[in-house]
Amino acid sequence: MRNFTIIILIFSFTKTINAQIVIAKPNLGFTQACASPTFNSYNVTFSFSTVSGLSATNQFIVELSDASGSFTSPTTVFTSTQGAVTVSPATLSFSLPTTTAGEAYKVRIKSTAPAATSTASNEFAAYYKIQDAPFTINNLIGTGAYCAGGSYLLTIDNPGTGSNDSPLQYPSLTFNWFRETSPTTSVFVASGNSLAVSEPGTYFAETNYGTCTSNSFSNRVTISQASSGVSSSINSSLGNPYCINEGSTTLSTINGNSYQWFKDGTAISGATNQTYVTNEAGTYSVTINLGNCVANASIDLQNNGFTSSIDVPENNVLNEGNTLMVNVTTDATNPEFEWYLNDVIIPGEISSSYEVNQIGNYKVIINQTSGCIASNEFLFTVAEAFPNVSRIPNLISPNGDGINDTWVIPQEYVSGTNTEVVILSSQGKIILKTNDYQNNWPQDQINFKDINPVYYYIITTQNNQTKKGSITVVK
Repeated sequence: MRNFTIIILIFSFTKTINAQIVIAKPNLGFTQACASPTFNSYNVTFSFSTVSGLSATNQFIVELSDASGSFTSPTTVFTSTQGAVTVSPATLSFSLPTTTAGEAYKVRIKSTAPAATSTASNEFAAYYKIQDAPFTINNLIGTGAYCAGGSYLLTIDNPGTGSNDSPLQYPSLTFNWFRETSPTTSVFVASGNSLAVSEPGTYFAETNYGTCTSNSFSNRVTISQASSGVSSSINSSLGNPYCINEGSTTLSTINGNSYQWFKDGTAISGATNQTYVTNEAGTYSVTINLGNCVANASIDLQNNGFTSSIDVPENNVLNEGNTLMVNVTTDATNPEFEWYLNDVIIPGEISSSYEVNQIGNYKVIINQTSGCIASNEFLFTVAEAFPNVSRIPNLISPNGDGINDTWVIPQEYVSGTNTEVVILSSQGKIILKTNDYQNNWPQDQINFKDINPVYYYIITTQNNQTKKGSITVVK
C-alpha cells in the first residue's frame, strides 16, 4: 500500500513539472516603430521551453507597455489562435494602437496554458503617425509682427479643409515649435497648439512624432518687431487667382487687435474682422492694429481661375530678316489661344506659340474652356531693331511724339559691339555709362532746369577708338 502511494505522488509531481514553461526575453525585429495608416506591422521573436509543456489550447499574447515602459495597464496588441504556436523560437507580428506616442515602450510575451510571462523587451520609440502631411499655421501667411513689449500669437489652422489636413483634427497629437537658426538648422522653443512669439525670427511647428521622421510640419512664418507702417500680407483661401465659379474666397491676414479692410483704396463698411469674404476681383488692403503700432497688407485679387506666362518682354526689337518665337505657358484646362496683330485676329494661329516676322502691336488671349470659364491676355510690341544711322546726332527732342525722342547712334557702337558709351552733364556728372547701349537714352523724362540743356558724350570702341561731342536736348 505504501509503494502504491509513492508511485501516485511521483506521477503527480511529474505532471506538475510538465505543465510549466519559461518564456525568454523577447527580441525586437526593429529599432523603432513608426507606424502609419499605410504601414503598421512589427515582428518580435522569443524562445520558450519546454515545448512539451504547452497545452493544445495555449495562446501566446503580445502586450505593449505604456509610453514610460510600465506594464501596470498593458495593451494587448496580438493574440495567437489556440495551439497555433508550437515551435521555439517563434516570431509574432503585432500592430500599434493609433494613440501610440512615446520613446520608451516595451513589449512582453504571455502564454495562457500554462500561464507564463516573459521579462520585458528592450525599450523602443513608437509612434502612430495618424496625420503625416504638411499643414498650415497663421492662415498660410508668411509674416507676422508685434509691437515693442508685446507678442504675436502663432496658431495651427483648423479645421482641416481643402488641401489643409489640420492635425488639430486628431486629439491624441501634440506639437513642438521651432525657430530657425540657419536655412538648415533650428532650435526647439516650446510645445502646444499655439506659440506666443516675443523674439524676431522664423518659426514653424511639427507634430510630435519624437525620433520618427515625418512629413507633418507647417509652413514657415517670419515674425518681426514692428513699428507703425510695417508691411504684411493677405491670403486667399481659394488661391490667387481664384475661380469665381467656386464661389466666394476668404481673405485673411495676421493676428491683431482690430482691422479695417479696403477695396481699391476705399474703406469697406463693416469689414473689421481678421477675415473678409468676397467674390469680386480687385486690390484689397487691410490696416491691422497691433496695439502700440499698425501693420498694413494688400493683395491684387484676380478671379480668372488659372495662371499663364509669356516668354517675351513687353517691348521687343526685330532685326531685318529675322523672326521672334513667342511661347505661352499656362495651367488652364483645355486652353484655346487667339493671336492678334494690331487688334486684328491672325487667322489659323491657335497654338500656344507664334513666330513673329513683322513689327506691330501683338496680343494673345488664353481661354480656359473647362471648369472655371475664364480668359487671360498678354500684350507685347515688336519694333525695328536699332535704326541704321550713319552719324552721331547732336540734337534730340524727347517729347513723346515718336520722332527723335532718344539719342540714336550708329549700329557699330550699340549693344553687342562692347563699345563704352558715357554721357555727362554740363557739370561733368556721369549720367550714363554702359557697354551695352540700347539707343534708348533718355529712358526717363529729363527735368528741364535749363532751356535746351547740353550734355556731352564719349564713345570708346573695343579697339580704343574714341568719339567725343555734345548733345543738345530740346523740348
